[in-house]
Amino acid sequence: MSILDRFRLDGRVAIVTGASSGLGVAFARGLAEAGADIVLAARRADRLAGTAALVEQAGRRALCVPTDVSSPDDCRALAEAAAAFGPVGVLVNNAGVASAVPAGRETPEQFRSVLDVNLSGAYWMAQATAAVMRDGGSVVNISSVLGLVTAGLPQAAYAASKAGLLGLTRDLAAQWSTRKNIRVNAIAPGFFASEMTDEYEDGYLDARVRDLPISRPGDADELAAAVLFLASDASAYVTGTTLTVDGGLVIS
Repeated sequence: MSILDRFRLDGRVAIVTGASSGLGVAFARGLAEAGADIVLAARRADRLAGTAALVEQAGRRALCVPTDVSSPDDCRALAEAAAAFGPVGVLVNNAGVASAVPAGRETPEQFRSVLDVNLSGAYWMAQATAAVMRDGGSVVNISSVLGLVTAGLPQAAYAASKAGLLGLTRDLAAQWSTRKNIRVNAIAPGFFASEMTDEYEDGYLDARVRDLPISRPGDADELAAAVLFLASDASAYVTGTTLTVDGGLVIS
């Protein structure tokens, strides 16, 4: 097998949650270009058709499954549908919600709603997928650099959920890498254009990226390439780690 062959995903099914928009679309397209058939999941099922079209343009099959990852039942149904579609080899836990509420005003309901999707939802999806995943599978959790540093916004719930996801990644890797032969890793993206960044105040993103060592926002394809690395056999000796893709934010 050549080094480039290690990045191929032929014969595998990849599940991508949060696949209706933004980075999830880029992840689905990138994994399809590497040869995977893609199971697309999101609460907004009507918006999955566009992502499915991109997967099919890459010559791969797509299956759309409406899913609320905060529901363990939905997660199990998604995993079962994926297993019927083909041999599940990859899970990209990308579904997420953001919040920017000052800590003194954040309600219990607001805090829990973020953790239910970003942290608990990733756990329920990992549990359900591990039960049907082929030997040598890979789970890629999409965390955030805000699980490692702060960025000038009041994001206690979001930061807590993304930091928790890093801990979950390490623990699942320790449990499953040997017993199930499933690798579990995380990516901590910096500033990438998405529906979340669309909600920033005017000028915030420009001010934040101006002082980065790589002084621009990231491109979605750059992040998709990192996902492909961790999803594929190119990273066969990598588990329990967090790959920071942030233009140097954590060192700036």
